[in-house]
Order: sequence, then structure tokens, then C-alpha cells
Amino acid sequence: MDKVEISVIVPIHNIEPYLPQCIESLLVQSFTNFELILVDNGSPDNCPEICDRYAATDSRIRVIHKENHGLLSARKAGLEKAKGKYIAYVDGDDWVDIFYLDTLYKMAEANDSDLVVTGHFREFDGKIETIKPSFTGNYDASEIRSLVLPTAIYNGHFCEHNVSTYVWNKLFKRELLLKYVLDIPNDIIMGEDAAITYTYLTLCNHITICDIPIYYYRQRPDSIVKSIENPEMEYRRLSHLLVFLRKKLSPYLSEDNLNVQLTNYLYSLILVRSGGLIYNEDDNTIFNPFLNTSKGSKIVVYSSGSFGQHILSTNAKLNFFNIVRWIDIDFHNMTIDGNSVQPLGSINNDEFDFLIIATTHPVNYEQIKSNLQLIGIDEGKIVQIGHDGDIIKKLLKSLGFNSDFSRNLNFSSKETEIL
Repeated sequence: MDKVEISVIVPIHNIEPYLPQCIESLLVQSFTNFELILVDNGSPDNCPEICDRYAATDSRIRVIHKENHGLLSARKAGLEKAKGKYIAYVDGDDWVDIFYLDTLYKMAEANDSDLVVTGHFREFDGKIETIKPSFTGNYDASEIRSLVLPTAIYNGHFCEHNVSTYVWNKLFKRELLLKYVLDIPNDIIMGEDAAITYTYLTLCNHITICDIPIYYYRQRPDSIVKSIENPEMEYRRLSHLLVFLRKKLSPYLSEDNLNVQLTNYLYSLILVRSGGLIYNEDDNTIFNPFLNTSKGSKIVVYSSGSFGQHILSTNAKLNFFNIVRWIDIDFHNMTIDGNSVQPLGSINNDEFDFLIIATTHPVNYEQIKSNLQLIGIDEGKIVQIGHDGDIIKKLLKSLGFNSDFSRNLNFSSKETEIL
């Protein structure tokens, strides 16, 4: 094999139906100077045998069999064995374009970049959506400090980062990753990608962000957690991530900027995964971020993606809203709490009080809103998500988060209120 320029690391756990497509999409790459490191992370299915079988047929493949200590540990194990100048991470249930490595490598070399970021395709239920970063360009060291880092995690819009959290749509330099990734605590088991990506930015002297989609991210219906089963555990895991990011980023950002970014990032993570509504068992109140809505409001939910599914699943438990219809322009065959996804044309203004656009992409929000207005939906019925900084801080405090994002193990949620 020629000199290894790129080490592709694939963490693998319990994804047997999807793994062959992932591996084969990498083996047919137009770029050939790479090694493929398959990290069997204690997979209980036939993934270990699949890895070994492919390795026996292609000298570019190396297999690591290890016990499952989480996704981060698998990424570390692959990095420790890697030989390439660059590192690309691919999830084992996804696949890539034939020019995936070629495109990443050419951009890194042409721009002398420490990090390359691209767009991607999102595949869900057989349908594909193109996701493109809106914050694109080449940035040098001074611009990374003044423009990129202050907006990387939160750019002022709900749930939007100027640099995406994912590691799989990026190309990293191995020598820079080795400076800190192996020391990231393994107890970060939520937001592992964010722990890598945002810390890595502080080491970069040049980054390239483009909107070329070359990676296929598979959103599996069976991988979406419909609601938080153990909020205390979830919040504790999020705390580990936020405390780590605060420590690593504090030398590079003002305290105010860092707190705003991390506070809004945590708020969006909690809302999306909770379905927006957060129940307080102590005093039977519900935090409701959807402005102007109230208990019993007749609601239409737009989006059959993760956020939309979370909203319906959580509401099925809390019975807070009266959800009268579930719609999506790219509707899917699924049902939650008696609601099936229907096309946009199925709704009428007189059958609902408010419409929630459950997207985590602000650009998509505006496009969806425009389409709804074109079919006659009253703009005044389309709901915004509350962004009041004081209310967000009060919510996080009621959930046990301290000002530094650490957690109180014993806390009272008495201050939670309905917006």
C-alpha cells in the first residue's frame, strides 16, 4: 500500500444490517491512499465477523476488537492505531460518496487546513434531504478566534451552530487530535462529537467550511429516543459535556460569550430531546417553551423528524396539548399516539389554534413557514420557541444545573414555571 494519507476510523456497535454498505462505500473511494480502521466496540451481533471477513480481502483494512466502553472510547482506540496525516470518522450505519475522501483531502491540501467541514445528506425512511452549512469559507487563526469560536456552538438561532457538532463530516489532522482527544473523559457519553469538535477548533490555524454534501447520514427510526426515560441521568450526562467544554474553551472566549453559547446549547439539547415540554413531578407544573400556547391548545405539529417525534411522544405522556394533526412536506408512514403523518394540504386554519414547526434548522424553519403561508396558513398561528435568557437560566437552575453547568445531585424543581 502507498503512503497512508488518511486514516478512516469506523466505530461499530450493533449495526449489522448497515455495516456492509458503509464498508463497501469506503473501499470504492476514488482516493486510494488511505487505511480503514474498523473498531468493533463489543458488538453483540455479527459485526465482528463482518469486519474480519472484509479485512481478509483488503490489505487497507485493520480491525480492532474491544469491549464496549462507549463511542468515545472507540474513536480513541482507532486514533491510537492510525498512521495517516489526516483522520476521517465515519459512523458504521452511514455511507459516503465515492469522492468523499478525494474532496476532503483536496480541500485540506489546497488550503493548508487543519480542519475541513462539509455538508451532508440526511437519509430517513428511504428519503434523502440535503443539509448545507450556512457559515462557509476559509478562516485563518485570527478569524477563528474572532469569528468562528464566538459563534461555533450557538449563533443566535435556536439549535443552530456555525460549526456542526458532528465529527463525521470533517477531516482532522492526526497530530492535532492526538494533543487532547485521548484525554477526553470517557464519562462523556452524550455529545461526544461536540467534545471533540469544539475543543479541536482551539488548536486550528486554518479551517475550511464548504457546503458540498458528500456524506450520507442515516437517521434510523429505531435510533430515535422518543422521550427522556431518566431525566436525572440525562442531565448528569449533559453536565459532564458542558463542564468539559467550559473548561477547555474558557481560555479562548470571554466569560459572557462562553456562557451564552453553552447556556443556549444546553437549552436546545434539553428541549429537543424532551419534546419541548418538561414535567416537574414536585409540583405538577410543565415548562412549555412554545410561545402563546397553553394547556389544551389545539396544535398541528410540522416535521416527522426527531424533534417532531419527541413532541408527540412526550405529549402522549403528559396530555398537555390537543394535537389535532401531524404534517410534513416529506411525510413518512408512521403513527404516534394515534396521529399519522399527513401532507401539508390536509390542514385548514379553522381546525387548530397553533402550529409548531419542529425543525432544528433555522433556514428550514423560514422555508417551511413560507410554504405554509403559500397554502393559506395564518402566520399568526405559527409558533416561536421562547428565547428569554432569564427564563432559560431559571429553567436550568430548576433542573439542578449550577452557573458553571455542574450538577446538584439533590435538587428541587419548585421554580419551574409554564412560559
